Amino acid sequence: MILGLVLLGLSIVSPSSYRVVRGAALDALSPVTVALSDVGATVSGLVSGAGNYWNAAEQNAGLKAQNAQMRREIVKANAVLQENRQLKATLRLREVRRETVATGRIVGSSFQSPRRFAILSVGTGDGVQIGMPVRAADGLVGRVIDVGSSNSRVLLVSDRANVVPARIMRGGVPVISTGRGDGTVDIRPLEVGRNPFKRGDIIVTSGTGGLYPPLVPIARVIRLDDDGAIGLPLADPSEASFALVEPPYEPAAKADTPLPEDR
Repeated sequence: MILGLVLLGLSIVSPSSYRVVRGAALDALSPVTVALSDVGATVSGLVSGAGNYWNAAEQNAGLKAQNAQMRREIVKANAVLQENRQLKATLRLREVRRETVATGRIVGSSFQSPRRFAILSVGTGDGVQIGMPVRAADGLVGRVIDVGSSNSRVLLVSDRANVVPARIMRGGVPVISTGRGDGTVDIRPLEVGRNPFKRGDIIVTSGTGGLYPPLVPIARVIRLDDDGAIGLPLADPSEASFALVEPPYEPAAKADTPLPEDR
């Protein structure tokens, strides 16, 4: 109070002296003011930074959730696109083949068992009969061995009981394709003594026997084996969603089609 009264009296009696004293006080308190201002700015920055951090964390979590959702949608869209492509390819194949009996979805196939089957979603109600050949857009699938009213069982070309007369598309050398029970086929020439195969050769049906029409792709040669070769079927039931059931190439062939003893 005394200091305040002295300063008040000084400002009244000698304003010029008061301004000198006030300037000196301002200079003396300036470091303290600056320090307090820096502390305030630091505290404010910490609060603001914490807020920005939490906002960024929330935005990051939201972006991760959106990214995961987008990936799921992309996977779903790719699956639908692939299925549509397979369906269109099957439909184009059906347009080429005038005598298609039925078009069905491959609803299951065996992989762990040495017997190789697939289930097709068409049956006697669609005109399917035992012995009819089945093909997909990529090639031969097999033949019908069991049939119900709405489903049928197909013996795949990779089954050991399935023997298909064929030929090498390059050059037309006649061969026999026999399933190995492991997802591949064994291909042997009718003429022994030389190996006519090359890696990458495409094996197609020959039409011999009358069951399968000629020039349907069966397999691609993946390696040579003595005087024969091992091929990988071109029509994979695990990847093909749809398949066509066709009548035998020659009607008399259906009755002569042998069925596998072990089902």
